[in-house]
Amino acid sequence: MPGALQRPAVVSRVSDLVGGTPLLELATTGTGSRLLLKLEMFNPTGTAKIRMARAMVDAAEARGALRAGGRIVESTSGNTGLGLSVVAAERGYTFTAVVDRHACADKLRAMKALGAELVHVGDDGAAELATAAREELAAELARGQDNTVFTEQHHNPANGAGYVPVAHELDEALGGRIDVLIGAVGTGGALFGTGRELTRLVPGLTLIGVEPEGSIAFGGPAHAYYQSGTGTPEGAELGALVDLDLLDEGVKVGDVEAFATCRAVARTGLLIGGSAGGVVYVALTRLGALPPGTTVVALVNDGGEKYLDTVFDDAWMRERDLLDAALERAIDELLAKLRRNR
Repeated sequence: MPGALQRPAVVSRVSDLVGGTPLLELATTGTGSRLLLKLEMFNPTGTAKIRMARAMVDAAEARGALRAGGRIVESTSGNTGLGLSVVAAERGYTFTAVVDRHACADKLRAMKALGAELVHVGDDGAAELATAAREELAAELARGQDNTVFTEQHHNPANGAGYVPVAHELDEALGGRIDVLIGAVGTGGALFGTGRELTRLVPGLTLIGVEPEGSIAFGGPAHAYYQSGTGTPEGAELGALVDLDLLDEGVKVGDVEAFATCRAVARTGLLIGGSAGGVVYVALTRLGALPPGTTVVALVNDGGEKYLDTVFDDAWMRERDLLDAALERAIDELLAKLRRNR
């Protein structure tokens, strides 16, 4: 895909600004291995998920399921909803976002500002992730309605297809010199959509998936977690896009480790979201043990600005027993050591 990083100097729609996101070298070892962050928060809405939101709407239009004046329905924890809000506003569709009380308040406010209709599941004051209930209600709202599409991100092939350009952007930017790709596993679209195409372009690529402790995709006990927009909670169906056979390794990261990493990375000047913190934690703690000259790319699918009242708020963290000053210091020291090698 020649020119994947190029876009016109002037565009006519917000969604035309999607893609071509930068790479940041966060850390380098003394043996020449390096960790690069693919900063997807530089997309409109501050998240990677506008890529797949646009692709899902494109696919619905192409098959004739969505026509002028139509309605889009989706179950979302926020970032997919933000992307669909933008695309719906641009194309004149109504968008209904089915959300739960676990969702970040700033994401909900932003969707509403963009014109989305919000439908909540769960009681006021409840903070539980309610993926299964959201999915059921979204399907019910769309069922039998003319010119209405439930985009069903967890099972929509266009979700994965929307991330194929990420693989081409990475291949073009790095000339194929990528050894390891690490990303979060939620719907499966970002990591597996990117990874499947990148393994075709870069034979021998190692693919590592990361999910929160408490998520069920990689097995193990299920329990609540605070990392937003990632993982598969108990009671939710594993998305059809999650292809565990494509992974070389699946790793679980606790909220404490993920959020401590976010807070440490912030002290380098970069705000990243909670699930990205888990991905960067895995990458940082493994970088020094990799063969000399290894290039690791971590997919940072979300910025941290939406989490100033949660991950970056000491009181919120302390109330949930998530604050670990000693771990933050250890990550600070690791980052300082690795950044001195740049």
